[in-house]
Amino acid sequence: MTQQTFHIAASGERPFLFVRRQPRNGNPPVLYVHGATFPSALSVGFDFGGGSWLDDWNARGFDAWAFDFAGFGESGRWAAMREPADRHAPLGRAPDAAEQVAAVLARIHERTGQPVSLVAHSWGSMPASLAAIGAPQLVDRLVLFGPIARRIAAVPLALPAWSDVTVEAQHARFIEDVPAGHPPVLVGFDRWAPAYLASDPEASTRNPPAVRIPNGPRADNLDALSGRLAWDPAKLTRPLHIVRGAWDSLCRDPDAAMLLKAAASAPERSDRKLDAGTHLMHLENGRRMLYEAVGQALKGAMP
Repeated sequence: MTQQTFHIAASGERPFLFVRRQPRNGNPPVLYVHGATFPSALSVGFDFGGGSWLDDWNARGFDAWAFDFAGFGESGRWAAMREPADRHAPLGRAPDAAEQVAAVLARIHERTGQPVSLVAHSWGSMPASLAAIGAPQLVDRLVLFGPIARRIAAVPLALPAWSDVTVEAQHARFIEDVPAGHPPVLVGFDRWAPAYLASDPEASTRNPPAVRIPNGPRADNLDALSGRLAWDPAKLTRPLHIVRGAWDSLCRDPDAAMLLKAAASAPERSDRKLDAGTHLMHLENGRRMLYEAVGQALKGAMP
């Protein structure tokens, strides 16, 4: 399906933002908020077979939007990403990222005149939720896929500004939660891996080839595991739906329960756990089950 693309101009030290849209004019808009290590083209925009998640939203009657956080994909890079990583604190922390989500929400509202539903994966749940709290009038509902919750653990927090991530490191992370002896569930990695490297124009200049990413998201995740979640669910006043895979080690039953209990002011709350899926279920052969669950949540259906 034909996509439209936009740039939101740089602001202060924040680089420009790349926004993509697969339009269904006049229909409710949905914005995807990606996670900590790969951009929208490698997640909601990637066709793993039978169409992308954006295509699925169009088929369900939604105006489909996505964007890349600063430092990822087709958005601009932080100037500090060209300097030694240990010279700066982790780039792209949740409050800065929330301002980016807010800028995209404002652009969508300007184009459509409608409130926007947010579908956020993993770390993306933090800036998406902060944005929904900061501008509830622009948000219809919040659907969190594998969100990061607050835990209490002793986690080391020292991270540099950025990291380089190889396809081998991604693959190891993608499959680590699949139970031993279970057939593989990851699909299309032979196509995904070169597209991932291509998302960073300088990836091939590194040895081994690797994508450079801001470390703010990883620092936020470590903070959450240490008891300091970047957003306060008690301040959320929009409907909240959680969708997660049964094998997701980053969003377990107590994590979902913590978020739903704390979000007492949300007018709707639900939790849906899907069989045979990990934290990366949108890259797996069970992705259609995920698409269906999220599609139902976007229309207010409770599990």
